[in-house]
Amino acid sequence: MKVLVANLGSTSFKYRLFDMETEAELARGGVERIGAQRSDAFVEIAGQRSELAVEAPDHAAAVEACLGQLTEPDRGCLKDASEVSAIGFKAVHGGRAGGVCRVDDGVLRAMEEMNPVAPAHNPPYIAAMRQLGEKLPEMPLVAAFETGFHETIPERLKTYAAPYHWATDYGVRRWGFHGASHRYVATRTAELLGRDDLRVVSCHLGGSSSVCAIRGGKSVATSMGMSPQTGLPQSSRVGDFDAFALLQVAERTGKSFEELLAELGSQGGLLGLSGVSGDLRDVRSAADGGNARAQLAIDVYVSSIRHYLGAYLVELGGIDVIAFAGGIGENGVDIRAAVCADLEGLGIEIDPAKNASQRGEGAVHAPASKTEIWVVPTNEELVVARQTKALLGN
Repeated sequence: MKVLVANLGSTSFKYRLFDMETEAELARGGVERIGAQRSDAFVEIAGQRSELAVEAPDHAAAVEACLGQLTEPDRGCLKDASEVSAIGFKAVHGGRAGGVCRVDDGVLRAMEEMNPVAPAHNPPYIAAMRQLGEKLPEMPLVAAFETGFHETIPERLKTYAAPYHWATDYGVRRWGFHGASHRYVATRTAELLGRDDLRVVSCHLGGSSSVCAIRGGKSVATSMGMSPQTGLPQSSRVGDFDAFALLQVAERTGKSFEELLAELGSQGGLLGLSGVSGDLRDVRSAADGGNARAQLAIDVYVSSIRHYLGAYLVELGGIDVIAFAGGIGENGVDIRAAVCADLEGLGIEIDPAKNASQRGEGAVHAPASKTEIWVVPTNEELVVARQTKALLGN
C-alpha cells in the first residue's frame, strides 16, 4: 500500500509518498505558487531532486502534476498513479468531525464550522479536498485531524470556565493541535526507552509551538486551546492572551474586533515582541547584537515553555522524559538549555556538551538527571500515513 500525505497552504502543496509495507519514504515534493500563471514544482526521489515549471491553477491540478512526476519513465518511482492507494491529509481542525475519517460532505461542513478559529488552516484544506474529490473521485481521501490525539484529555483539563453551554452549543473547549507530532514523540520515546508507561512532556517548538503532557502514550494536557492561536507565543501569533484587553485597545485605536484579532494573529508572537522577525534565528542574531526587544521575545518564549513544563510536572506527578521536536526543538541548542536551566532540584539536568553537539535524534541529559532529555526529530507525515492505512484496513 502506498500513501501520499499532503500538507497544504493557501498557494502551496507539499507531499511525502510512503510505501506502507516497509514505511519507507519513496519520494517527497510539492508545488508552490498555485494559482499563478506559472507554478514551481519539485520532486526528490532517492536523493535526486528535480525542478520544473507546471500549470497548477488549483490544488487538484498540483496533485495531478506531482503524480505525473512520480510516474515519469526512468525518473519516477511509480509505474502508474493508480499505485497510490489514498491521500492522507494532516488536517488541522475538524471540530465535531475529529480523529481520522474519510473526507465527505459532512466532514467538510464540520471543518467549515471551525473556520473562524482556524482561518489560516481550514479554508485551503477544504478547497483542496473538494477539488480533489471532484477530479479524482476514485481516490480515497482521508483527514487525520491534529486535534485527534488530544481526545483523551480529561474534561477538567479541556473545559474553560466559560458559561457551560458555550461548550455544548458552540464547541468552545481546549481542542489542542500538533497531534501528529506529539503522537510520534509518544510512540518514539516508548520505543527508545522500551516502556509503555512513560510520563513525557513533548515540546514541539517551531514557527508554531505547543507543549503536551503524555502518560502511557496518551495526551492528558496540552498548551493550545480552542484555536492554534493560543498557548505558547508563536512566530507571529500571540499565544495566551487576556481577551478583555481587546476592549482597551479597541477604545484607544477605534479598530474593530476583527481587525484586532487579525493583528494578534499576524503581528504578535516573536515578531510582535522583537520588531525584527518571526524567525527565532533572526531574533537570536538581533539579541546577540544587543537588541533588548529581541532578547525579551526569547525570554518570554522560554518562560512560557517553562510555565507549561512546570504545570505538567505536577499534573503527571513527575516526568520520565522531556522531548524536544520541531525546527527549534531539534536545532535550538540555546532554547533547550534555557528551558532546562536550574532545574536540578527537580531532577532535570541537561548536559551542556551533549546538548551543544547533538545532531538528530539523541539524549542530551546529564548522567545524574532523573529525567531523560531527548531530541526527537518528528515525523508527522509518517503518523498520518499510518493512520490512513489503519482507517482503510490495508
